[in-house]
Amino acid sequence: MATARLDYVAPWWTYWLHNFPHFNLRFQPVNNTFQPEEASYQQSVIFLACVGAVGASLSLLVLAVYLVCLCCCRRKGDEDTKRPDTCCVTWVAVVTGLVICSAVGVGFYGNSQTNDGVYQLTYSLYSANHTLDGINSMVAGSVSNIENKLKQHLERLDEIFAARADYIQSLRFIRLMVNNIIQELTALPNISQTKVYLAAFAEKTAFIEYYRWLIYLLLLILDLVICLGMCLGIAKQSQCLLITSACFLCVVVLLQVTSDFCVSPVRYIVNQTQDFLNIAHYYLFCSPNLQNPFQQSLTICQRSLTTMQIQIQGLLRFSVPVFPAAQRDLLGIQRLLNSTEFSVHQLTALLDCRGIRKDYLDALMGVCYDGVEGLLYLSLFSLLSACALSAMLCVIFRLWTLMGSREKEYNDIDAEDPFNPQARRLSYNPQRSNTHSFCSYISSLGSQASLHPPPQSTSNSTIPPPEYMNQSMLFGEVPRYENVPLIRRGSPPPSVPYLSSTSEWVSTFNSPCSPLCLRS
Repeated sequence: MATARLDYVAPWWTYWLHNFPHFNLRFQPVNNTFQPEEASYQQSVIFLACVGAVGASLSLLVLAVYLVCLCCCRRKGDEDTKRPDTCCVTWVAVVTGLVICSAVGVGFYGNSQTNDGVYQLTYSLYSANHTLDGINSMVAGSVSNIENKLKQHLERLDEIFAARADYIQSLRFIRLMVNNIIQELTALPNISQTKVYLAAFAEKTAFIEYYRWLIYLLLLILDLVICLGMCLGIAKQSQCLLITSACFLCVVVLLQVTSDFCVSPVRYIVNQTQDFLNIAHYYLFCSPNLQNPFQQSLTICQRSLTTMQIQIQGLLRFSVPVFPAAQRDLLGIQRLLNSTEFSVHQLTALLDCRGIRKDYLDALMGVCYDGVEGLLYLSLFSLLSACALSAMLCVIFRLWTLMGSREKEYNDIDAEDPFNPQARRLSYNPQRSNTHSFCSYISSLGSQASLHPPPQSTSNSTIPPPEYMNQSMLFGEVPRYENVPLIRRGSPPPSVPYLSSTSEWVSTFNSPCSPLCLRS
């Protein structure tokens, strides 16, 4: 960077962007030289914008077709598979999330680089504008002092020295030098219009850059929020994709135009300054072989001021003893000449090419190095973000269909299935706690009388009920005996007959229990 400031060399990426083919609206190749006022170059920029818009529209159309096809094939997919595999979809979501995060990081860097480049451009413009303002104010101040105050002193001296022809001849010579200084200062180019143009351009550029930086910052934050929302499953729309595509289109057009300018900025500036071409060459190249176009005028002013100083000193030495009233005007002229000479020295320093060329190189470095590099990173961010958001949108829709098919599969479970945990929870009803079980109802058809409670003891003490009766009393408030054969035996599942206890059931209830008794 430090060596590049001695002489501007366009970066390689500007040549790479500049060599892209330029076509007009009739699909004919045009010159890629930066000429924004030419109709052919304007058409090439419009053509590039149209190509970007068509590409964004096609990508959105392909995305829409994919989503429609995925939605139409949902029923067929639900019928073909009962347990879809979500591993691939999950990995795609993870990869797209990482891509979006990486793109946001690239976008933050590119946004900062672009802002730094534009800030350097505006700072250089303000610095050059300050230099031009100083030149304009010094020229205007010097001309005003010479025309008004110096001429007033000379008119009074004409009245004082009316009797001395030699002194009047010296005053006429001084008047001639004054006219020469005024003529040379007014012959300098009027830079007031240039000063106003630079100031307006710098203000407009700073205003646009502030809102561009703010919009991209909000877009980066929005991408992070959308990525988080997609990961959480709360975002299912593509507004951010549209915004990113539009930003990508604007950045591509701006990249093309800026790279065309950065490849050969001197040619464009020279074409815009045909009226004062020698001045433009002097400030653009600042070579020791080039002569300062203002050097002759400044030299004449300096010599005229020196000659006037000599004449005033001679009048102070010889005329003041004879005409004491002339001392005040002569000293006033001497002070004006000293201030004018100081202004001319400052004007010579400001008109030197090194100061303005430094601002010119700083502006080019800011635009073509930091600015274009930042725009490249922003375009990469927009491209990666648009692709990742498209993939994430497809992944979310696919996950939504998979979740719908899984919910449908869960709803297909039979509610009468005894192994269904939901059916078990629904079967419990506290109000039906005293209802007899199915086996109790079967056993009561003919063999309930054979079941007798345990014989009471003759003693006054009451034997506590068995453990199964305690459990039955806790939940049903009445001792129940129908589950006697199944307690303390490690009962099998309801749908599997316990063959070892069949003979006991037959002997106890005098009737074999059908398989339905053994089911819940």
